[in-house]
Amino acid sequence: MESLAQYIQTLTPQLSAWRRDFHHFAESGWVEFRTAAKVAEILDRLGYELAMGRDVVDAESRMGLPDDATLAHEFARARAQGAPEKWLAPFEGGFTGIVATLSTGRPGPTLAFRVDMDALDLSEALDDSHRPFREGFASCNPGMMHACAHDGHTTIGLGLAHVLKQNEAQLNGTIRLIFQPAEEGTRGARAMVAAGALDGVDYFTAIHIGTGVPKGTVICGSDNFMATTKFDVHFTGVAAHAGGKPEDGRNALLAAAQAALALHSIAPHSAGASRVNVGVMQAGSGRNVVPANALLKVETRGESEAINQYVFERARDVITGAAALYGVTAEIHLMGAATSSSPTPAWVDYLREQASQVSGVMHAIDKVKAPAGSEDATLMMARVQQNGGMASYMVFGTDLSAGHHNEKFDFDEQIMNVAIETLARTALNFPWTRGV
Repeated sequence: MESLAQYIQTLTPQLSAWRRDFHHFAESGWVEFRTAAKVAEILDRLGYELAMGRDVVDAESRMGLPDDATLAHEFARARAQGAPEKWLAPFEGGFTGIVATLSTGRPGPTLAFRVDMDALDLSEALDDSHRPFREGFASCNPGMMHACAHDGHTTIGLGLAHVLKQNEAQLNGTIRLIFQPAEEGTRGARAMVAAGALDGVDYFTAIHIGTGVPKGTVICGSDNFMATTKFDVHFTGVAAHAGGKPEDGRNALLAAAQAALALHSIAPHSAGASRVNVGVMQAGSGRNVVPANALLKVETRGESEAINQYVFERARDVITGAAALYGVTAEIHLMGAATSSSPTPAWVDYLREQASQVSGVMHAIDKVKAPAGSEDATLMMARVQQNGGMASYMVFGTDLSAGHHNEKFDFDEQIMNVAIETLARTALNFPWTRGV
């Protein structure tokens, strides 16, 4: 498909412009108002059928949602930063998901591709050693930065939308492009699954670029994601004068500290790798006050769903025990979740066949094995597979200026062309029969 590669090459200036625009106006999870509005405008112009906001994001299933004041502030800022007014309204209040559908009118299965849109809560490096700053597209929003390539993922989704629309006559069945909010912290996928965004999907592919995979290598069935549960713990005690009446107090700080130490002593599981981490502890108001409130931000992970559940249940017991020990209460609030990944072997084989035909791909391999991070696209994969479909997760290797979640993160934009061509081939070469 030399003409396919040539057509994608003509899109390169636009792809770079989109990526740099999203990078410059970085928006973190559930507040991707400008990003989502821009994406919707582009997809509508192409002729895709759009489902947005509450139609694809279940309100009660959202996790780690900012407070109302933050949502309102970020919505107003998106408007001030040039979000297309026509497309803003569906996303207000933190409903920043989009599903774009291309129905060919010809019989065939539904192929879905998922990309994510959110930035990290991180301040970008602002010095000349960092290309985005040097070339004028570093984030203008303090404390928000695309340091995990989601600006590139969103752009890949838009590039794929252009290619498939350009070649619509060669397609059968239905194409569904899913633009997901709030992947960071594994917060957004559950709400889209609950809203039915994955229902009816026969073949599903999620993507990422970078992640330490070398340039020229494409992982076609990544299975190194750990199941995870992210949660906050609020300890509530009783304040008292630390010198005059300490016996009247109930020390929430000590309960939190006891829990933090004990959480890290949870025994590992013989069936596979597990993790627990207390990332934040906040407590107290003054040196002469028995602390009445404390907060822990915690995550558990497991190589399988069962292992993660084991760690989480142990963690809950530890927290309950620490609270009882100090006579305080503890409330656990779930903030994010993902499951482990199990790509469908037949779909992985097909993806590998397509990736191996793309210029610039030297190694198209099935997977890497070593439990590491977590990804909530696994919840989407699981829903498709539970419904009898096939699913996988692809990683496109590329050169990085710094590691993911680093203030100097940047990537080689040429990888966007490679990813777009691979995904386009996946749809255009598909045999359009069940059971690849």
